[in-house]
Amino acid sequence: MTSKIKRSIIALAALALLQSCKDQETKVMEDTSEVSEKKDNSEVKKRDYQTYCNPIDIDYSYMSHYRAKNKVSYRSGADPAVINFKGKYFMFVTRSHGYWMSDDMSNWTFIRPQSWYFTGSNAPAAAVRDGKVIVYGDPSGSGPIIETDNPELGDWTTNFAVLNMPNGIQDPDLFVDDDGKVYLYEESSNKWPIRVVELDPENYYVPLGEEKDLFNLEPEKHGWERFGQDHNSDIDPYIEGPWMVKHGDTYYLEYGAPGTQWNVYADGVYTSKSPLGPFEYAPYNPISYKPGGFLKGSGHGSTVKDNNGNYWHFSTMAISVNYKFERRLGMYPAGFEDNGQMYVNTAYGDYPHYLPDTEVDAHKKRFTGWMLLSYNKPVTTNSPLVTKEINVVDESNSGYMLGQIREFDIAKINDEEIRSYWVSEANNDSIYVQMDLEKPMNLNAIQINFQDFNSDIYGRPDDLRQQFVIESSMDGTSWDVIADYSENKRDMPHGYIEFKKPIEARYVRYNHVYCTNNYLSISEFRVFGKGQEAKPKTPANFKVARYADRRNTDLTWDKVEGATGYVIYWGISKDKLNLSALMYDKPNYALRALNTDQGYYYQVEAFNENGISEKSEILFTE
Repeated sequence: MTSKIKRSIIALAALALLQSCKDQETKVMEDTSEVSEKKDNSEVKKRDYQTYCNPIDIDYSYMSHYRAKNKVSYRSGADPAVINFKGKYFMFVTRSHGYWMSDDMSNWTFIRPQSWYFTGSNAPAAAVRDGKVIVYGDPSGSGPIIETDNPELGDWTTNFAVLNMPNGIQDPDLFVDDDGKVYLYEESSNKWPIRVVELDPENYYVPLGEEKDLFNLEPEKHGWERFGQDHNSDIDPYIEGPWMVKHGDTYYLEYGAPGTQWNVYADGVYTSKSPLGPFEYAPYNPISYKPGGFLKGSGHGSTVKDNNGNYWHFSTMAISVNYKFERRLGMYPAGFEDNGQMYVNTAYGDYPHYLPDTEVDAHKKRFTGWMLLSYNKPVTTNSPLVTKEINVVDESNSGYMLGQIREFDIAKINDEEIRSYWVSEANNDSIYVQMDLEKPMNLNAIQINFQDFNSDIYGRPDDLRQQFVIESSMDGTSWDVIADYSENKRDMPHGYIEFKKPIEARYVRYNHVYCTNNYLSISEFRVFGKGQEAKPKTPANFKVARYADRRNTDLTWDKVEGATGYVIYWGISKDKLNLSALMYDKPNYALRALNTDQGYYYQVEAFNENGISEKSEILFTE
């Protein structure tokens, strides 16, 4: 072999070695990029989900009402006014110092507008007219309409024409009719009725004439309008939060009652053929009602049509721990039956549901069928028990608030009660919470609901975040990371994590890294998916008995072996049982939400980790 050939062979070998090194370097870079992407995908990238879970996981603002007096700090989101403007959704929320935008109702971006209300808008009204968004939400109860054609920027302008009604403007709603006419509806009171006045859009939106009284509550006829937890208070109820929707040639004027802090906070509706009335009470009321489950209440809401032509109802849900007006937001599929009856489906309303852009067989039925796997399962932690006193605004003695739950032990983390919560003595990366599902199950999603225990945060700081790692195991010894949020930079107080495909596991572990609050506090660590065993049987011996006080009916049935809980359905038509209530553990339900002049149909089903039973027979009471 000549020296020239030898040199060529050596050169080729060197080139091959160099290329191999480059290939290996590229492979390492690709692998590193994959790991980095897995970490980064939980930080700022858009969530590519098919589902959502109430409460809506947005960066709720911290309220500052009691900062100067006693430093009570809490988040809240209430009174959502959601509109569709040029294919994007804008959500205006009480005292939030801005508003949110989304193009899919999954990823919500907070907008800090160029100009806005200094103290935040109060129960804001929003509508679309002539290529602009118009808003009214002045906390003083009087002020001008503001508007912009670029809500993403938020360069809001005003004409300084103050709307100054005799009794002030509370909980306003702006409605723009098909002919361009504009109407203002308003009221929040346990004395005054919902009112309306037409506004002049060509003359600074000043009122055209005097306000007109429309309707008030009638709790003696409408059981759901009674005040208090489970409608058990004699205090005069509140009517509030009007919202107008036009469907076909009918005007549907929604309203909230009986009080935002109660589990029975709901929305009803009156209908008319004119935006000025007269309005008629809908016999199927309430339309939005959620008295049971993890997160309760569904009042003072708004109804918006999505880009697929379907309706969604956004509403206010109660926590009422740090303050009676500590609240969150929920969204539910809504719409109209063929006969014009309006509905809002809240059944399993705090379990995962399919998002608007996820195709389903029927919009009304968007529940994924992913069941709750975590309820009252054995949980352990390495954090000592916290026994500190809470710093809250407690008005329970007044009858306007439920009493506090003052135990913070680890069992509170999966009891399906948002008002109870676990508090960790430490806030560092040594803390864990481990849950035993007791049997292998298929996990589809997880939701971690953080709470504000003795918080000291106000307004909208830029550094709010929660960082953690979720692991799963079949044997409690060998663990796999299934969600890495250790470098998360997004504020996610109700962190909802959807897995791309089901994960089989028996044990689930939350490993804490960091949260902005002084204390790590979690109201609920929830795991959703499917068990691998049998669904429960249909409840037997189902009976209903309506009282002489026709607002009340007792529903009873036999306890079902292996059932986690039950859902009852009712309505005024056999084929439209659109109202529901979910309860855990114990059978039987005292229904106190009926209208006195209606007959009702009822049905019940049982559920557990494995699915839902067949429904019972349908019963009827005159």
